Amino acid sequence: EGITCNEAEGAMYAFPKITIPKRAQEHALEKYGQQPDLFYSLELLRATGVCVVPGSGFGQRDGTWHFRTTFLPPEDQIEVVADRFGDFHQSFMDQWKD
Repeated sequence: EGITCNEAEGAMYAFPKITIPKRAQEHALEKYGQQPDLFYSLELLRATGVCVVPGSGFGQRDGTWHFRTTFLPPEDQIEVVADRFGDFHQSFMDQWKD
């Protein structure tokens, strides 16, 4: 729920598009003065140790939110990282749903 990504063909970067609930967008801007994708990225880092780069630094279209990530963990850790991310994303969506 709330995340889509084109297949990364031959690259080590992915640039998923994320849906950030309006409540989270407002909270990010009003409380921290942050773009919503920066807020999401920092919350992901705090909760999981997974570091991504907010898409707002790449000139994304207004009203859309992305992040850039690499997928370079050792092969035997990819599933663990993906599970951590998935758990965080679901929790974030549940916490901030409109």
